Amino acid sequence: MNGAESLLQSLIDAGVEVCFANPGTSEMQLVAAIDKIPGMRPILGLFEGVVTGAADGYGRMADKPAATLLHLGPGFANGMANLHNAGRAFTPIVNIIGDHATYHLPLDAPLTSDVPGYAALTSDWVKICASAESMAADGVAAVAAAMAGRQANLIVPADHAWTEGGEVAAPLAVAPRPGIPQERIAAAADLLRSGEPGCLFLGGMALRERGLKAASRIAAATGTRLISEVFPARLQRGVGRPKIERLPYFGEMAADMLGTFTHMVMVGAKAPVSFFAYPDKPGTLWPPNCNLLQLADPHQDQIAALEALAEHLQAPAPPAIDEPALPDIPTGPLTAETVGAVIANLLPAQAIVSDEANTAGAFSFGYFDGAAPHDWLTLTGGAIGQGLPAALGAAIACPDRKVINLQADGSAMYTNQALWTMARENLDVCVVLYNNSSYAILNLELLRVGVEQPGARAKSMLELDNPRIEWTQIAAGMGVSASRATTTEEFQAQFEAAMAARGPRLIEVVL
Repeated sequence: MNGAESLLQSLIDAGVEVCFANPGTSEMQLVAAIDKIPGMRPILGLFEGVVTGAADGYGRMADKPAATLLHLGPGFANGMANLHNAGRAFTPIVNIIGDHATYHLPLDAPLTSDVPGYAALTSDWVKICASAESMAADGVAAVAAAMAGRQANLIVPADHAWTEGGEVAAPLAVAPRPGIPQERIAAAADLLRSGEPGCLFLGGMALRERGLKAASRIAAATGTRLISEVFPARLQRGVGRPKIERLPYFGEMAADMLGTFTHMVMVGAKAPVSFFAYPDKPGTLWPPNCNLLQLADPHQDQIAALEALAEHLQAPAPPAIDEPALPDIPTGPLTAETVGAVIANLLPAQAIVSDEANTAGAFSFGYFDGAAPHDWLTLTGGAIGQGLPAALGAAIACPDRKVINLQADGSAMYTNQALWTMARENLDVCVVLYNNSSYAILNLELLRVGVEQPGARAKSMLELDNPRIEWTQIAAGMGVSASRATTTEEFQAQFEAAMAARGPRLIEVVL
């Protein structure tokens, strides 16, 4: 058994079942090991941003890591944007990064780079395999780190991968997430039952159904409001689940929402700040007199913290849920709102929504509170190009659930290669492609920084209609069935057909 084979076997034994890969020469021993040793499903991505984004979507839904296989420093660098998003979501991922043979590095071949330096930019868990004999143990350590909420970057020199002498590793041991001290629970309870206005500000695992039910008990006992972070990693919502307000993206609106609070208890999220700085506008979004208390950070057991707080408050059982009505489906012109109304009404039970609709999606987010139970994944780190690959990874993790990708046209161009992998793996993903031929959010941002009359050259940097991007042709060229809708009736018929069938599908909605 060589080092690559022992590493692969250790990953499989530790529960890693999927490897999203874009390998190169330095990783050929690992490619050969996947062919030789059963138990690891290889998924080829045609760009490393697809590979890392898919691992993010997989980890969010599977609650365990996939592996990625990346080629040297440049390959890793190509995937860094979606690793940034995954880091903000605290998604478990094990990145296997090939490197030159140790004796080849001093020659400074063209692809030589500072791989450890690159890897350290996305995580504080970086390890270089020191020998073939250590690789199995290194793999198990990487999985343990990933399961603890840390992205694991394992660098594999090619000569250690092909050298014989690999060993079988000890079984995986994952430490439980740290609990919450009783005094912190008591302090949170004191704030929430003070009678002054406040909120539970939730992110991470706190937004799963069990966490939301505990939070709704707390809200019923104290009158506090439930608010989620702007871009949650995974929000479980829909009929039968407690409703939660979502903090607005724009800082002024978020500050208005939080402006009357005298206390904020955070669970799985940090205190909210504006996404960007703007002239004469504050960066922090809570009022100056607001008391902040971090009940549980993203590395701690957030659900247990909420349940313990509910018990400390002697909170009642979760209150009956006032189910919001679904919106009516209009007829006629196609708008972002009508698209959302159709999807909310026709969303299958237990669907997964990968939301990178950006500007267009904001208009209909609230419609889905009355939809069938589903999971909602968002752009946690703001690095666009996540929606398509995250949908791909979610479909691999949950093959029996329909995946819907709400996708803006501009950000889709970053990782459109994901369509090819969806077709290759015959994944049950419906991409709803919002085509407004613009980086619409940036038109708003120009106004927000004080540019009220942008000129033709400035506008040209935000417009995507010269030439127009033909999404049905791109999808067809990648092997994905595609159609275009220009009216609400056309979209409803096409979306109904997509929900009734299996396999990848793209519907371009022309706005």
